[in-house]
Amino acid sequence: MHELPSLIRVVTSAEAAARDRAAIDGGIPSRALMQRAGAATAAEIALRYPDELRNGVLIFAGPGNNGGDAWVVARALAATGVRVRVHELLKAATPDAIAERALALPSIEPMPRPRAEAAADAEADPYRGEGIVIDGLLGTGASGPPRGPIAAGVAALRQARERGAIVVALDIPTGLDATSGEMHRPTRAHLTVTYGTLKRGHLLARGVCGRIVVVDIGLGAHAEGTDNAPRIVNASWAASRVPDFAADAHKGTRRKLAIVGGGAGMSGAVILATRGAWRSGVGMVKLVVAQESLAAVREAEPQSMTAPWPDDAESVHREIAKWADVVAIGPGLGVGLTQRTLVERVLNEFRGPVVLDADAINTFNADVNSLARLLDSRAAVLTPHVAEFGRLAGVAVDEVLRRRFDIPGAVARHTRAVVLLKGQPTIVTGADGTRLVIASGTPLLAAAGSGDVLTGMVATLLGQLDDPMDAAACAAYVHGRAAWLAQKGKAGARGLALDDVLAALPSAWEMRARPTRTPVLLELPDLLPSRT
Repeated sequence: MHELPSLIRVVTSAEAAARDRAAIDGGIPSRALMQRAGAATAAEIALRYPDELRNGVLIFAGPGNNGGDAWVVARALAATGVRVRVHELLKAATPDAIAERALALPSIEPMPRPRAEAAADAEADPYRGEGIVIDGLLGTGASGPPRGPIAAGVAALRQARERGAIVVALDIPTGLDATSGEMHRPTRAHLTVTYGTLKRGHLLARGVCGRIVVVDIGLGAHAEGTDNAPRIVNASWAASRVPDFAADAHKGTRRKLAIVGGGAGMSGAVILATRGAWRSGVGMVKLVVAQESLAAVREAEPQSMTAPWPDDAESVHREIAKWADVVAIGPGLGVGLTQRTLVERVLNEFRGPVVLDADAINTFNADVNSLARLLDSRAAVLTPHVAEFGRLAGVAVDEVLRRRFDIPGAVARHTRAVVLLKGQPTIVTGADGTRLVIASGTPLLAAAGSGDVLTGMVATLLGQLDDPMDAAACAAYVHGRAAWLAQKGKAGARGLALDDVLAALPSAWEMRARPTRTPVLLELPDLLPSRT
């Protein structure tokens, strides 16, 4: 098992509740957790939106502990001189929320609770031009569509955003399922402040969460839990794993990579993989492609060596096994008997670390047993997207999407390989059950060829690191970071391409391990950085 003390957990609603309960049972008062959450949120709002605070704050408070958090925020902001109005849609119903409401009332402007028959009255708009509106209606324990006054509150939050207000969600936007990411016309926030852990729903529905900030509320060791929940990779962790080049480094120490792919008419994929490898610090690359693709790859990649697909074991030994430190198979390979034979031949003759992507995975559709035998417990990384994983595992794509965090585990255990399931978020799963989550990517990566670039990056690190889990997670993190940097300062993703991602890779590798600002544990930017 990896030692990952600096990475926070990504949890379901039930797992988050279990951590809170363990902390409370361990002697931390539940109200203390609420007060820390509210105070930390108020501080983040004051730090990020000082100009908007001048126009006041409108807070929507629900009946539960999420509403209790809202009352703490109200009191904290009011104490600094901010004009605060609280729209209490349902009466506070938990002891902690009732107590915090009583403390806040003398310093804020309460609004009467709406009559049941007027709960959905569009004319009962509580917004009066405040700079910030806060969603404290429902927390991570809620599921299903909001109803009654809560639904009316979500509608009012939506209208306030349309009129220019900054929307801040407490823990999770109301209408978003914290576990599944299912959305029921949720609040769309500019900022979501969540407590102690990150929730799966945040990552599955980044578009409605805006910027996500995880703050420490004093869970301490209880935040770890006992359920082996996955952890999210951050820049500090990735920077600590990526090796520096020694002053006397040469092309041998930076490793030699053979990329097998590039079937007829598909040379572009192997070229992109090669460019991802070069921009990740590989020492040498050999492109092993179909005879028809040799001229194209030689012209596009003059710094790389080339060879045709080997047609016997001796050729594999000479061109690949005897030469390469690491092999990547799949970009632009194609699918058929010829390709299946080629993949088997390479895996049988080359016994070192391998990355299998795209068509190298597709050649084993619903035949994971054969793949496991060929990999034979070597250092290996599989990099499927959801459809490729579904074909390999014999599972429908909808099921892969629904169980993204958990479903790669069986294939990882059976093949003894690391499975990097691409998407938003990307899940990296080891044979021992360790899971790492990467959420650095943006919609710019949702384009053909993006996975080929990642293959070259993973293969480069697999040759330079001892741990395939580290290689896969670090490459995926930097891949996503490059996309974010490519978009930064531009008018969104439209009009950008993979060339922009490749151009940003050198800067993306320049990570600095630095501590976060107390009490912030993690911050995830908006997926469209130019619009934040």
